Amino acid sequence: MYMSKVNMKFLLLLMSLTFACSKECHYSTYNWNVNTTSVKNYKTVVKNYNEVKGFERNSLTGCSVCEEDQIEIRLSNIKPFKVCKYLALDVERTLIHAMHTGAIIDSITGYRVGLTRGDVDEKGNRTEFSNHSFGIAIDINAEHNGLYDHCKEFSSLCHLRKGGVWTLQNPKSLQETSMIVKNLKSIGLKWGGEIKGWQKDFMHFSPTGY
Repeated sequence: MYMSKVNMKFLLLLMSLTFACSKECHYSTYNWNVNTTSVKNYKTVVKNYNEVKGFERNSLTGCSVCEEDQIEIRLSNIKPFKVCKYLALDVERTLIHAMHTGAIIDSITGYRVGLTRGDVDEKGNRTEFSNHSFGIAIDINAEHNGLYDHCKEFSSLCHLRKGGVWTLQNPKSLQETSMIVKNLKSIGLKWGGEIKGWQKDFMHFSPTGY
């Protein structure tokens, strides 16, 4: 009996190790090049999940850049999007609640992998993954909530870099008092419209706001 229990424990351990080794990690990525202001080096990565390196995993949430760490969310009349599996339930609940209370959502972008942050290498390529790469950032109604620079405080002098024009009069433009903003802040995400510095990213939510 004793030997059979030992053998069983060994078998279970072997099975768990085999499963961990057999689980794969898939993702497609690219580098943002600051010299050409364009994307470079498109590639697809496939490897064992236990080979995921530190730079491929977000330390705040534990989610990696692997598609296997993402969950798809489907909201009515919106193209499905993916977010980190550890955030998915809270994100889905808060957005559904906001929509039920009158918030208008046309589009959401979540998980998309790209080396668009961090230091620049000798060829001008960024070397770190964005928060979107880990599925921990979402952009809402980008067509009405632009990313602006030269914008310490919002004014007509701010320069629109990406997305559509943000205006107080537009119900699809997000504000501090918007239910979407309040709900997502309540689950620990920060709004890019409130980040410090010379950018305002009105569409953007993540644990850091960037």
